[in-house]
Amino acid sequence: MMTAIMPIHASPRKDPGKVRTLVVDDSVVVRTVIERILNADPGYSVAHKTNSAEHALGYLADHAVDLILLDIELPGQSGLAALPQILRANPSVKVAILSGKCEEGSAAAVEALALGASDIVSKPGSGSFGEQFPQALIERLNRLFGDRPTALPMPRVSTPAATAVPADAPLACLGVGASTGGIHALGQLFQGLAAPLGVPVLLTQHLPVSFTGYFAQQLARMTSLRVKVAETGDLLAPDTVYVAPGDANLQVRRGLHGRVNIVLTPERTPAGNLPGVDPMFASMAEVYGAGAAGIVLTGMGRDGTVGARDIVAAGGWIVAQDEASSVVWGMPGSVAGAGLTCAVMEPLSIMNFVARRGRVAA
Repeated sequence: MMTAIMPIHASPRKDPGKVRTLVVDDSVVVRTVIERILNADPGYSVAHKTNSAEHALGYLADHAVDLILLDIELPGQSGLAALPQILRANPSVKVAILSGKCEEGSAAAVEALALGASDIVSKPGSGSFGEQFPQALIERLNRLFGDRPTALPMPRVSTPAATAVPADAPLACLGVGASTGGIHALGQLFQGLAAPLGVPVLLTQHLPVSFTGYFAQQLARMTSLRVKVAETGDLLAPDTVYVAPGDANLQVRRGLHGRVNIVLTPERTPAGNLPGVDPMFASMAEVYGAGAAGIVLTGMGRDGTVGARDIVAAGGWIVAQDEASSVVWGMPGSVAGAGLTCAVMEPLSIMNFVARRGRVAA
């Protein structure tokens, strides 16, 4: 029997400070259970619920929400197919995929994250919502909202000319920060790497900790560089990508005999990010000075701006992804708006620019 597509409304709630949530699931049981769980928590309220992606998009055309719980299998358009449109309709929203057929590490899960989902939450069967699921769901969502973005408007900026004027010092270390939509952007970034840079690459991608290992494996398929999840004590080696684990900041320090090694720290940034791009950039500025360079890719919020300021103050430089190619022009738009970038461009062109600018004649 065909499932009817229809709007299914929640009682209007306008509680200040609560995370307004849109629930999109084809099961009335799931929608009801999720609504009860969220409305029972003081931090959340269900603003609306529906069983179709099409109606969800119609609702988002006139209403803003903070969170969308989105099923993959829906009547009509699938959740994955609708995800890019959902993010365009509300760029500041966080989308958690709620599915029983999108396990962590699966191809569907990685595709969802690449398209801009913030997390994947495994959904029990409609008849097996046990006592542990409500607590697990809230804890998972709370981790997403440790970094709720401020509602300040993003300044409009003019694009700096992408001139490959040599830097004041040769490139010694490259840092990359990304969030929403970052996996796709990283694929393009490394595709544009024509030859090894000869320096270590530090990477902070906002990603749930349970996906870090699989993400590193996927990243290794995108590039000829060695890729590993960073561990405290790792000595930095050239042409190796060190990926921040999902529960720690990736930072560097100079130890004995001048060797640089990795330090992982568990503190969230003031904005609530963990891992954070700001701590990574700040440590690069302290250790490498003018030899540090950073790339800021698509992502919500402003993580990376404070650290980018440290790199520029130390004599290093920053490149940001352009608005047209970004899923969310929050992080790159923030560093560009602060006047910290030497270039703003699409990811496919960035590595060639970095190679040319970072090369200093002897």
